[in-house]
Amino acid sequence: MPLRALIPLSALLTLTSAGAQAAGADYATRDVGPWVVSASSDKQGCFLTRNYRGPRATTVQFGLDVDGSNRLTILNANWSVQEKQQLRLDFRLSKAAFPRHLAVGIAAEGKKGFVTSFGASFPRVFAASEYLRINRGGVPVEDLGLDGSGAAVAELRQCVDRHRDMRASGDAVNKNASGIPLDPFSVKTRGESKK
Repeated sequence: MPLRALIPLSALLTLTSAGAQAAGADYATRDVGPWVVSASSDKQGCFLTRNYRGPRATTVQFGLDVDGSNRLTILNANWSVQEKQQLRLDFRLSKAAFPRHLAVGIAAEGKKGFVTSFGASFPRVFAASEYLRINRGGVPVEDLGLDGSGAAVAELRQCVDRHRDMRASGDAVNKNASGIPLDPFSVKTRGESKK
C-alpha cells in the first residue's frame, strides 16, 4: 500500500512543513571570500571570522546579534594584553574613525587580544571599508585589509535575519519534554515592561 494512502494529506503537509523549518533553522557555516560566516552557538546572532596569514597571524571576528548589538574581536598569539585590561585604542577604517575607543583585553583560542563594540551603523561602515588600522597611542597595533567584507557582512545579515525570524516564530525558545524553556529568562512574560 502506498505511503500516501496511510497518511492523510493534511498530516503529510504538516510533516513536510516541519521538516523544511527544521532544515532551515540551522545556519551552515559559509566561506565568503577570505571570511567565514557562522552562527553563534547561543543562536542570538552570527559572526564573521578571518585569519590573516603572515608573521603576525591575526584573527578578526565581527559578531552581530539579533538585537542589533555588535562586537569586534582581534586576537594574536604574539600579544601580551591581559584579560580584562581596559585599553583606549584608535580604530581607523577607510570610511570612519573611532579615536580612543574603549576595548577590553581577552584570551581565546590560545591567543590574546581585545573585544569592543560599536554603534548600530558600524556593520555598514565595516562592510564599505577597505582597511582597518588600529593604534595604541603612537604604537601601531594592526593594519588589516578588509577585502571581501561587503559580501561577508551581507551574508552575516542573512544569518542574523534567519535567527531573528526563528525567534519571532517561537522556534528559538527551546523546550525540553517538560515544556520548560532551556533559558526561561530569554522569554518575555506578559507582565514585563518593554524597557
